[in-house]
Amino acid sequence: GGSSNGGGYGIGSIESILLVSVSCLLVTYGVVTLRTFAKIDDTAHAGAAASSGNVRGGGGGGDGDISGVADPILPPSQQHTFPISIDSTPYETIVHPASEVRSIRTNDEKQRVEMKVPTFWDPDAYAAVGGIRQHLGQHGKRLVTPQEASDVGSYVTIGQHQQQFETIYVAIASYRDWQCTATVEDIFARAKYPQRIRVAIVDQVDPDDAKCAQPSTPCGTDPDQILCRYSHQIDRYEMDATLAVGPVFARHIGHRMYRGEYFAMQCDAHIKMVQDWDEDIIEQWKSADNEMAVLSTYLSDIQGAIDEQTGERLHLSRPIMCRTDYEGWGDERHLRHGQQPEGVPGIHGEPTLEPYWAAGFSFARGHFVVQVPYDQHLPMIFQGEEISIGLRGWTYGYDYYTPEKSVCFHMYAIGKNKTKRKSVKLFWEHSNLYTGSGSRAMARLLGIIQMDNGVDPDMWIHDEEEKYGIGKVRSLQKFFDTFGIHTETQTVEPHLCRFAGKKMQMAFKPHLRKDQMGINYDEIDFKFKDPAPNEKPPPLNGARG
Repeated sequence: GGSSNGGGYGIGSIESILLVSVSCLLVTYGVVTLRTFAKIDDTAHAGAAASSGNVRGGGGGGDGDISGVADPILPPSQQHTFPISIDSTPYETIVHPASEVRSIRTNDEKQRVEMKVPTFWDPDAYAAVGGIRQHLGQHGKRLVTPQEASDVGSYVTIGQHQQQFETIYVAIASYRDWQCTATVEDIFARAKYPQRIRVAIVDQVDPDDAKCAQPSTPCGTDPDQILCRYSHQIDRYEMDATLAVGPVFARHIGHRMYRGEYFAMQCDAHIKMVQDWDEDIIEQWKSADNEMAVLSTYLSDIQGAIDEQTGERLHLSRPIMCRTDYEGWGDERHLRHGQQPEGVPGIHGEPTLEPYWAAGFSFARGHFVVQVPYDQHLPMIFQGEEISIGLRGWTYGYDYYTPEKSVCFHMYAIGKNKTKRKSVKLFWEHSNLYTGSGSRAMARLLGIIQMDNGVDPDMWIHDEEEKYGIGKVRSLQKFFDTFGIHTETQTVEPHLCRFAGKKMQMAFKPHLRKDQMGINYDEIDFKFKDPAPNEKPPPLNGARG
């Protein structure tokens, strides 16, 4: 998992009372979208001045009026408006995942509690072919084509020269986190072109908690506050903390809030950005020359890594995702990524290929979150979310890279920040209300990625398996064989980190397709074996190895 999220439903003796209280909460909880007209001064951002135009769903205003309509020379499919708010698009009713599990366990449909959520981005232009997912490779049945990939992604026109910039969607799942507001402020303040960014927050809070991205003073009093200046580029979905069921469901709603931006980024609610991070990470992504590249890693600790006043990056080391092992017992035994090795990259001018995906930071083309959305039916999952998204994305044809340079850093509960972060509540505070739902969810998660090791299929919900399932561009067995995972014995080949990095890059990069649509693993006949079988592998949370 990546950040702190959570909540719960009651079962057992408090079931009836909780059902009533939850129903009341669902009536009263709201979706709060920040929208305030403000005059923007662009001089602090490289002299960029947004061109005049219309903003759909933005309520006008901010940054001198931004036109997100692409120039006529671009394909019609790219002429998206930016920003598009969730409050200008439809909502739908879903069953809360914990109550869904409970209703099945008790065989009582009355236990199902409904809630309203934004619909997934699915432009009307693709209705005739069955929707955007069908258009993009038929739900993973085949690799998306370059033309189909180019159909996803809005642009924004900035400056007197009418230059077009790719837009960036940033999804943040926050659980009662007092740092969330500062993180949102930093995302805009440190960007070279903040006009291109749209932030969506899934804010899981108690009634008395501070709300994420709320300005310290009313925008009418001080419209120059960052959160006022870019309010039309911020969406906030509020959920009562007692309805939260972990990071997977929170981030699922975050994926529902995506609205066609060119890039999609995911991060935690307690990070600091480097100066001009947006230009930096886009340049790194482009240097991979791979449309299917996903830059993803665990973030380094903030201490000693960044000048918090200037945003200057103070060291060049970064983690690489290569260490995992099985943990847990019985039917819930699963792969979990551990502490990852960190060092100065040996490859320069481009990101480095890695086997695994990380939830704490992910940056990719927008079609990644369209094709591989978080599963709606996984309540109370923390460990396991990364191998789920990672394997599903890989079978759709996506490749994972660690950035050469970190563009943000994480505040962990260590050192001088230990007391600060320990004060933040975790979603486990309501775990007593969710007994049993996590086990059923883990059975589904492992069943979908074919790592269930014979668990009874009747143990888990099979709804929407195509939507949240694996692709057919690459087989799961190919992944297991390539990276030394033995599902039958639930063991891994240790010391994979000795291959990840230069060796993996040299071996696999030559197989990047000529049209830049991912690594062609059909051309690769490689099976990782432990290069040091007589050496004890390091513990998941121990030193490098």
